[in-house]
Amino acid sequence: MLQPMTTHPPDPARRFAVVVMGVSGSGKSTVAAGIAAALGIDFIDGDGLHPEQNVARMRAGIPLQDADRWPWLDRIGECLADAARWPHGLVIACSALKRAYRDRLRAAAPGVRFVFLDGDAELIGSRMAARTGHYMPEALLASQLQTLERPAADETDVQRHRIDVAATEIIERASEALRGEAGFGASHPEAR
Repeated sequence: MLQPMTTHPPDPARRFAVVVMGVSGSGKSTVAAGIAAALGIDFIDGDGLHPEQNVARMRAGIPLQDADRWPWLDRIGECLADAARWPHGLVIACSALKRAYRDRLRAAAPGVRFVFLDGDAELIGSRMAARTGHYMPEALLASQLQTLERPAADETDVQRHRIDVAATEIIERASEALRGEAGFGASHPEAR
């Protein structure tokens, strides 16, 4: 005889808080949405959390400064930590280019995991040139690459994935690793 399912509050230690990071054009939104779907949780594109003045600066080809980014990163951190709104977790696409940015997100959302999409400037530039309707011009790629501080070996909460493979492969590998880190088996209903 089947027993009725009991609903328990989610265990914060087993809640997903994931940032898919990298420079513009690396595939963050595609991969983040795919990971969220694979894990059965929500996805937010961090670009949508930028204040309008940041969007206007980028659209005009003006690189953001740290002072422009701090309020944006704080909004992202608040979303990642909001267990009441997203009890099983959240995946956010966010560049998180500097160690200081990642540390700020770690402070706001303890237990956050990062999926770093890494690739050659030529490949990323060609992707940016091919996309339409995005406010980030290809001209800002050089600025983003200069700002990028690749995660160091002591940043053990970061997975690194090369982007010269299919997005579906990255999504599958990253999702499996995240399930394992959270202690969920592949068949666990909260990890589907």
